[in-house]
Parts: sequence; C-alpha cells; structure tokens
Amino acid sequence: MTAAVPAAGPALPHPRGELSRTVRETLTRPVGAPLPEDATIAAAEADPYGDDLQLALYLCYELHYRGFAGVDAAWEWDPGLLGLRAALERRFLSALRADTGPPRRAEEALAEIVVEPVDGDGPSHFLKEQGQWWQFREYAAQRSLYHLKEADPHAWVIPRLTGRAKAAMVAVEYDEFGAGRADRVHARLFADLMADLGLDTTYGRYVDSAAAPMLTSVNFMSLCGLHRALRGALVGHFAAVETTSSPGSRRLAHGLERVGAGPAAVHFYAEHVEADAVHEQIVRREVVGGLLETEPFLDEDIAFGIDATEWTEARLGHHLLAAWRQGRTSLRTPV
Repeated sequence: MTAAVPAAGPALPHPRGELSRTVRETLTRPVGAPLPEDATIAAAEADPYGDDLQLALYLCYELHYRGFAGVDAAWEWDPGLLGLRAALERRFLSALRADTGPPRRAEEALAEIVVEPVDGDGPSHFLKEQGQWWQFREYAAQRSLYHLKEADPHAWVIPRLTGRAKAAMVAVEYDEFGAGRADRVHARLFADLMADLGLDTTYGRYVDSAAAPMLTSVNFMSLCGLHRALRGALVGHFAAVETTSSPGSRRLAHGLERVGAGPAAVHFYAEHVEADAVHEQIVRREVVGGLLETEPFLDEDIAFGIDATEWTEARLGHHLLAAWRQGRTSLRTPV
C-alpha cells in the first residue's frame, strides 16, 4: 500500500478546549499515535453544543472532506481517532434527539415547514429589512462553513438510495454541482458572493471565527452523511434545506440589493430562489416519497432530520440576532 501523504488543505483551527486541543494535537503526530485514555470520558461529559465538542467533531469530519495542511490523510480512518469521534457523536446525537422532541411522521414534519409563519423573524428577515453591510459580511463568513462545501455531504447518501429516490437525488445534486459547468457550482457561486463582500474565499478560512451554533449546524449534516444508519435523517435534512431555502434566499437577495452589494452577491441568492423552488417539489415527492416507498421504516428518521435541522438553524438564528440587535459581532473574531 502506498503511504499516505500530508494533505494540502486549510490550516488547522485553534483549539477551544481540551477535547479540540486533543484532536488538533493528535492530527499533528504520526498516524496511529495513541490518544489520551480519558478523552472518551471527557467527550461523554462535555457540553454537546459547546465550542469545544463541536470543534473537535468538525476537525474529525473535515478529514473526510479536504483535510488540513500538513495532516496525514491516513488519519481519516485511524481506529483510535474514530473511537473518540464515536464518543463525540453519541453525546451530540443523544442531545439532539432529546431536544427535537418525541418521534413523529415525516408528513407531519414537512407540513410544518412548507408554509412560512406569518410572524417570521429569523436572520433573513432581519437582513432584508435592516441588515447593515458588516452584518451581511458576518453572515457570509459564518455560512461559508456550509456553502463552500454545499451539496458535498448530501452526495454521500446517493449510494444508499435506490429507484426514484436515487434518481431524483442525483438530479438535484447535478444542479447543485453546476450541471456540468464549474463556474455554476453553488460553492463557487458562494465564493463569488464572498469576494463581492470583500471576504477571503479560501476554504476553511473562517472556521476560527465561526460560532459554536454554526459548527453545530454543519456538523449535523456531516454526521448524517457519514453514517448509513442516518440516511433517513440526511434525506430529512436535505428536504428541510430545499423547502425553506427559496423564500429566505429571496429576502437575502433583496437585502443585498438594498445595501448596494455587487451582482455576484445578489446572484447567489437569486439563483437559489428559482432553483430551490423546483428542488423542493422534487425532494418532497421523489426523494422523500421514493425513500418511504422502499424503506417505510425510515419515516421517523426523516422527520428527525427535518426537526433537527430546524432546531439547529433556529439556535444559530437566535445567536446571530442576539448579537446584531445589541450592535456586537456574532463571530468569535470580527472580519
């Protein structure tokens, strides 16, 4: 077997506590170096949504995306590190299941997000009506953790689907990846948005700045993508994103126009207004419907994916608005 070589990805983020420090320091050592024996105990007792556990998980998950500069790619499947990751995941997933409420059917969960509430007051509403330039820049910096890998974790579910669900999922992902054109890949369009806002478009550049709720939102997506057992939850996540994206994108496009953002910034969200309105129908009818047709026992898992996505996004929204309404930054370090 050819020896693995260090990756040429982004720099390792700074630790935010003992767990993330343990993972970070481990990744700088030769593959197979032992982890502290008490690391899994610490994971079981950590704040499931705190900066430390969420960054530790993010570091583990990023090995399955682009890795980190100077980190041996073979760490991706190291048994010791995977054992610690499993402990982190158990703590995180257990908390999410408790906080999203009792199990229910996918039809019920979908029905709640199809129609927007009349009194909506999330970040997109705020940014449309009163968002300032610096707040749009912060929003883009936070969201870059997701949008610069947009559609990647959802692609992991494709080999786990069959029939209608598989065909429809591929069709939507094809659009997300630019329909064969590199300049139309949604992650590229978001990088163009960032450039319009004067932000660094380097992948992983704002991980150190991102708040724990943003890490939580991205980590849930990666968690579901990496586990076949959570394929239903990943489809639920995908359905929630596509169903709620179009109206929020319309508001963000209007807000960006209001503050005089460039055409690339406006285009990213304008593109999602039309594309995601179409995707919503495909995902609900064919991806969710097709999956339930072949694996009806995943009904509650799909609902959990929807509910957990809404819960983590609401938590992120509360964090952003609490900071902005007080005139302070939502980031750990301002941009």
